[in-house]
Amino acid sequence: MLPRLALPPSHAVLALIAVAFVAPGLVGHDPWRAFDVIAIEVAHQMHLSGDWVVPRVAGEPWLEDPPFYHWLALAFGKVFGGPLGFHNAVRIASGAAMLLAAWTLYLAARHSAGPADPENPAGEPTTTERRGAGAAAMLLLLGSTGLIVHAHEAVPDIATLAAECGALCLAFLGRGSPLRAGLTFGAALGVAFLSTGVVVPAALGTAVLLAHFACDEWRAARAGRFLAAAVPAFALVAASWPLALQLRSPELASLWWQTAIGARGEFLDNLGYYLGTASWFAWPAWPLALWSAWVLRAQWRTPRVFVPLAAALLLLPAVAWTGPRQDINTMLLVPPLAMLGAHGVARLRRGAANSLDWFGVMTFTFFSAMVWLGYVALLTGWPRRIARYLAKQAPGFTAQFEPLPFAVAVALTLAWLYLLYFAARSPWRGVTRWAAGVALLWGCFATLLLPWADHLKSYRGVALQLNAMLPADAGCIAARGIGSPQRAALSFHAGIRTEPWRAADPPGAPSCRLLLVQGRLRAEVAPGPGWRKLADVGRPGDKGERFRLYRYGTGESR
Repeated sequence: MLPRLALPPSHAVLALIAVAFVAPGLVGHDPWRAFDVIAIEVAHQMHLSGDWVVPRVAGEPWLEDPPFYHWLALAFGKVFGGPLGFHNAVRIASGAAMLLAAWTLYLAARHSAGPADPENPAGEPTTTERRGAGAAAMLLLLGSTGLIVHAHEAVPDIATLAAECGALCLAFLGRGSPLRAGLTFGAALGVAFLSTGVVVPAALGTAVLLAHFACDEWRAARAGRFLAAAVPAFALVAASWPLALQLRSPELASLWWQTAIGARGEFLDNLGYYLGTASWFAWPAWPLALWSAWVLRAQWRTPRVFVPLAAALLLLPAVAWTGPRQDINTMLLVPPLAMLGAHGVARLRRGAANSLDWFGVMTFTFFSAMVWLGYVALLTGWPRRIARYLAKQAPGFTAQFEPLPFAVAVALTLAWLYLLYFAARSPWRGVTRWAAGVALLWGCFATLLLPWADHLKSYRGVALQLNAMLPADAGCIAARGIGSPQRAALSFHAGIRTEPWRAADPPGAPSCRLLLVQGRLRAEVAPGPGWRKLADVGRPGDKGERFRLYRYGTGESR
């Protein structure tokens, strides 16, 4: 018999779960569409041009997000880009930020923990109670369903997540040194501002400010020193890049500020969208947060309840106001929900704790088994129905056995079986198995099926085919209907830069004699008389997206 796993998990077990979740999938595949490829392209443009002030995608300014994450990604790209490839090295920045977020949220919950006995709210928490609260917060963050994929992408929101967790930690950690705690807290909010904008600094800063008035523990003379240090630290960090952008280009600075504070979409529509998205994205953190808010309602004026609750309640309308409706923005709600929910894990009724545990075990065992079955089908052709389906989705893909990824998947599966049979009965067993199940499912997918998924999602082949068809005298290339992720992919893989299509050009005299059009497979619309099609390409198995290259007039392609 193997020894039972004591719960709450030790630091070593928490570290293993965190690494098992974060590490797989960071390297070994091309940039994928949407957020991943855009951030990689921005960092790559900084690498090529040496311009750290104006983020660019395919040579054009990209002002959706401030550039802190791209600076961090560029640093990782310069250090690890040689042996790993630039895009793989960039994603390691996301992995480092994710591990930092998990560790600082652990510290935040641990140092904010109160007594587990509701009949003695003034008592001192035990070491187990503190460790349990910290472990639960970290596990709820790692186990959030919406982070399964986004935590492994190159996205600025990961830097904001780390800064948000760090700010929560610093709000509780350094009460004995208010000046130092205030300086670092303000700097963390400044980093959040330089990563994705005003939402997290405004909501979390307001929650901590209100806590200094509402919570007796924090209403002391040192509160003034904490806040007095936090404000200038935040202002100094947050103003650094906007000031540099203003000095470089007042027009771009004005455009960025309008984008940063402007509302995108109707508030009520956005609010409904984010409430629905959070119901699965922040699972299981949000039901545990509701339970904690209820069971600790008599202690709502304690910082451990007030700060995460107020932060979550302020973040939701702030995210809904700024928009746009993208599930990744829901990431900002997870840290306060996880921190608040952590304090309710030890107080769960036995039936609720067992239900969460049973649901997690069944869900992740089933879907991980499906991943293994798909892997076997790709290698052996059996089961034939699954093998035919996977082959149909990725035409031209040939599976190959790789010993190292296979060994990692086997190790994850054996660790999961150990957790199933040897985890001690405990209130923390459900959240431990849930986070470990997320690590198992993603780890098996990232080691066994990642080449198949990369064959589907990569734009490398499309970019290289288009580049091969460009005439020697290509000149400028106009683009019509091409989205930002596709522009970023074409630029990163093949250096293809496009200009907006000018419909007002006079007939017979287009400003660019090459035109790249993005459309559907059976919905080709010719650009007009005089245009000759040079290429019609798309990703394998993608029937919803084609790239067609046209040239105006006569001329031979190389």
